[in-house]
Amino acid sequence: MSHFVLVTLHLFAAIMFVGTVFFEVLILEGIRKPVGRETMRTVETAIGRRARRLMPFVMAILYGAGIAMAWQYREDLAHPFESSFATLLSIKIVLALSVLAQFITAITLTARGRLKSRHFKLIHLSVFCHVVLIVLLAKAMFYITW
Repeated sequence: MSHFVLVTLHLFAAIMFVGTVFFEVLILEGIRKPVGRETMRTVETAIGRRARRLMPFVMAILYGAGIAMAWQYREDLAHPFESSFATLLSIKIVLALSVLAQFITAITLTARGRLKSRHFKLIHLSVFCHVVLIVLLAKAMFYITW
């Protein structure tokens, strides 16, 4: 698959995933109090149901394209501290793996009926911080050198 196709797939999947995280953290959390507990629970349930159907495909494309693109830089990644690009890409990959682990944790807790509101908020805030850093690193890799 061409690099252009991989980058495009990765970018669209990232927009979908990061956009969803931004929406949940910045929009939904901001309307929690004015909307009320019951309405918010209904909204969260509906969004959660839709996200559980859609996000596994988005994540598969995001991580599949990401792995394929990282494969092209495997020589750089073999020596992560020899260049700023390799260091920043390595950090980005570690953060992306952390996001994946948190995503799997959330799905597992939800399936077992053990995802509490506190866990939900902490995971979302953590993933939000991670994706902000990932987006910054995605650009920094090509512009920051030392």
